[in-house]
Amino acid sequence: MTPRCINILLCDTFPGRLPVFIPNYESLFMDLFASIGVEASYNIYQTWQGELPATINADEIYLVPGSLDSAYDDKPWILSLVHWIQRAYSRGARLMGVCFGHQVIARALGGEVKKYEGGFGAGVRASSVVDEKMKNYFPEGQMRLLYSHHDQVTALPPEAVLCATSDFCRNESYRIGNQVVTFQGHPEFTVAYSRHLLTNCSDDIDEAVRLKALRSLDEMTPMGQSAARYALDLLNEC
Repeated sequence: MTPRCINILLCDTFPGRLPVFIPNYESLFMDLFASIGVEASYNIYQTWQGELPATINADEIYLVPGSLDSAYDDKPWILSLVHWIQRAYSRGARLMGVCFGHQVIARALGGEVKKYEGGFGAGVRASSVVDEKMKNYFPEGQMRLLYSHHDQVTALPPEAVLCATSDFCRNESYRIGNQVVTFQGHPEFTVAYSRHLLTNCSDDIDEAVRLKALRSLDEMTPMGQSAARYALDLLNEC
């Protein structure tokens, strides 16, 4: 993985949801990338407040992370982000999406996003890896990530290749060539952070779902580092 500039387009700062041991949301990504040996420089944009990169550099990575908003909403900042993604993609920018980012990139590039009628996804979930490129990073054919979502990508962009799938979420991960890679799950989440969310910020989650999610934190080990290696290696092939 060649060090490069990673631009994080913050779509939320999650006020009141971050524990004291996490200084800010972007630090989760910085810690994740540092843990796999990436020494990148970072630019942070407050995209949820309308701030977007004025210039688009095809040699840099643009990361669109999570949000409490829905990617199918037509809030002005979301519409601006959709248009920016379309422009960035047409200029060859390398795009990485996580959760909301996974969904809004799909929307921008011709896919579809909806609220999932099957309920809320939380805790650790395993998905089957179906893309040959991704299988090199998940030799057991299974990707386990931490989750916190109600919306899902229900139709992929026309040029997208499905990378991972599960019974709960058909489109867990997709890529478009070596230019776009996204995950419904959160490679950047830690078990401690997920436990904090499930313990302190889950009043709107069904109790049975919450307890099952808490059990999953003890029963399965998330593979965020493998997902990050896969994503950055793929984007660095551009």
